[in-house]
Amino acid sequence: MGYCSGGRQLPQWPLKPIPSMVLKAFFPTCCASADSGLLVGRWVPEQSSAVVLAVVHFPFIPIQVKELLAQVQQASRVGVAVLGTWCHRRQESEESLGHFLEGLGAIFSHEPWLQLCRERGSKFWSCKATHRQVPASLGAPGQDQVMLIFYDQRKVLLSQLHPPAALPDHQAGDATASAGGLAAVFDTVARSEVLFRSDQFDEGPVRLSHWQSEGVEASILVELAKQASGPICLLLACLLSLISAASTSRVFKLWPLSFIWSKLSTCEQLRHRLGQLTLIFSTQKAENPAQLMRKANMLVSVFLDVALGLALLSWLHGKDRIGQLADALVPVADHVAEELQHLLQWLMGAPAGLKMNRALDQVLGRFFLYHIHLWISYIHLMSPFIERILWHLGLSACLGLTVALSILSDIIALLTFHIYCFYVYGARLYCMKICGLSSLWRLFRGKKWNVLRQRVDSCSYDLDQLFIGTLLFTILVFLLPTTALYYLVFTLALNTICVQLRLLVVTVQGLIHLLVDLVNSLPLYSLGLRLCRPYRLAAGVKFRVLEHEAGRPLRLLMQINPLPYSRVVHTYRLPSCGCHPKHSWGSLCRKLFFGELIYPWRQRGDKQD
Repeated sequence: MGYCSGGRQLPQWPLKPIPSMVLKAFFPTCCASADSGLLVGRWVPEQSSAVVLAVVHFPFIPIQVKELLAQVQQASRVGVAVLGTWCHRRQESEESLGHFLEGLGAIFSHEPWLQLCRERGSKFWSCKATHRQVPASLGAPGQDQVMLIFYDQRKVLLSQLHPPAALPDHQAGDATASAGGLAAVFDTVARSEVLFRSDQFDEGPVRLSHWQSEGVEASILVELAKQASGPICLLLACLLSLISAASTSRVFKLWPLSFIWSKLSTCEQLRHRLGQLTLIFSTQKAENPAQLMRKANMLVSVFLDVALGLALLSWLHGKDRIGQLADALVPVADHVAEELQHLLQWLMGAPAGLKMNRALDQVLGRFFLYHIHLWISYIHLMSPFIERILWHLGLSACLGLTVALSILSDIIALLTFHIYCFYVYGARLYCMKICGLSSLWRLFRGKKWNVLRQRVDSCSYDLDQLFIGTLLFTILVFLLPTTALYYLVFTLALNTICVQLRLLVVTVQGLIHLLVDLVNSLPLYSLGLRLCRPYRLAAGVKFRVLEHEAGRPLRLLMQINPLPYSRVVHTYRLPSCGCHPKHSWGSLCRKLFFGELIYPWRQRGDKQD
C-alpha cells in the first residue's frame, strides 16, 4: 500500500509483464545443416525482422569477424552485423557448446540477440530473442517470440521483386507494408553478394556457410565471354557511332532525302535497329536490373530477327524462288489492271442502275484509265530488271526479318501507288464537295465559320449572296453522287474488285507492320526467363507452414510467386518502330466519312486515339 501527500492510503497494483513482440527471422535453407557458429545478417527495425545471410564457424577471432563485416558493409552499403548464435547439436559432446555461444553476446552486442538451435536427432527447433539492455525499472531482460521463416538464398539473390499490381483502396495500405518488408529482404540479399564470394576452399581467416560455401558458381565459357566482350563492344560502339554520325549528316537533311528517310518503313526500321545496337554494345554498364533486362531483351530480339532473316534468305535463294516470283509479278499486275479497267468502264455507264452525271463521269473515268495505262507501261518497262532487283532486295534479309518485311511493305506501297492516287483524287473531290455543302448550308441558316475563333457565328447576307449560294448548293448536290461513288469505290471498295484492293493493301501492310512491331517489342528474353526460371521474375511470395505446435516457434517456408506472363510482357515490352500510323476505329470512320486523307505513314501532327 502507498500514501499520498495528504495521508490518504492509495492502492498499489501489481506490475504486469510487458507484452512481447513477434520477431521474424529469415533463415537460409542452405544453413540448416551448417555447424554451430554466429549468425551474420541485417536487422530491419521497421519490420522487426532479422535477415540471416551466413553462419560464421569456429574457430574465429572476433576482431577478424568485425573487420570482415566492416569490409562487407563498406562494399555493399548494407548494415551487416552479428545478430546472434546458431547451435546445431549433432552429438552429445556438443550440448555444452550452447553455454559458450550464449556468452558471445557480450562481445558482439546486438539488440535483440537471436539464439537459434536445432535439436539433436529431432526436427524441432528452438528460437529465442532476448533483450539485454532494458531499463532497470522493467526488471529482468525481456524475451520476444520468434517466427522462423526459411528462404532459398540463391533464388532470392537472383530474383527481382516487382511491385504489386494496382489494388483497391482498402487493400492498398496492407499491400504497401507487405511489399516494403519483402523488398527489404530481397534488397538485403541482393546487395550482400560480396559476402557470398568466399567458399570453403578459400584460405581466409573466417569460414562462412552460405549458398556458395560448397564452391562458387562459375563457368570458363562465361568468364572468357566476359573478357572478350569488352574489346568487341568497344569496336562495335565505335563503328556504330560512325554510322550514326553519317546518317545525321547534312546530305540526308536535304528535302528529297529527308522526306524519303522519314516516310519509308525501311529507313525507320534501320534507324530503330541502329538505336538498339548502340544501346546493346554501349561500354557503359547497366545502372539497375531493369536496364540490364532491357538490354538482354534487345539482344535476344536482334539475334532472333537476324536468324529469321537468314532463314528467309536461304529459302528465297533456294530452288530459284526469286525467279518464279519475278515471273509471276508482271501477269498479276496485268490482271489487276484489266480488272480496274473493267471496273472503270462499269462506272462510266450506269452502275447498278444509278443515274450519274454524264460529263463528270466521263472525265473521272478517262482520268483514271490514263493513270492505269501509265502504271502498266511503267511495270512493263521495269520487267527486265525485276528479277535482279528482287535478288538484291532478298540480300537485305541478312540484316533481319524486320528489315526484309519493311522493304516488302515499301514495295507493296510502290506497286499499289496508282490505287492510292485514285483514292487521293476521289477523297479530295469528295472532301471539297462536303466542305462546300456544309459552308453553303450555314449560308442558308445565316451562319458562317469564324476562322480566328474556330466557331460558328451569325452573319447577315444580301440577296445576291443567297442567290449565288443557292445555285452552287444545287450544283454540288447533283454532282455529289458521282463523286461519292468514285470515292467509295476506290476507298471502301465494296462489292467490287477494287473494294478489296485498297482494303487488301491496307490489311497486308497492317499485318506486316504488326509482325515487325511484334519482333521489335516482344520481350523474348524475359519470357524465356519466366518459362525456364520463373523465380527470377518475382511478383511476390507465399508461405507454407512447416511446424505449428504449442510451445514451439512457428516455422514457415517462403516460396516465390512468379510474375504472370501478361505482366512480363507489359513490364518489359520494348519500344517499337513508329513509322506507320495507328488509327482507332472512331477516327478512321470519321476520316472516311468526311473525306480526310488517310496517309500510309504517320504525320507529325497526328493524334493517336
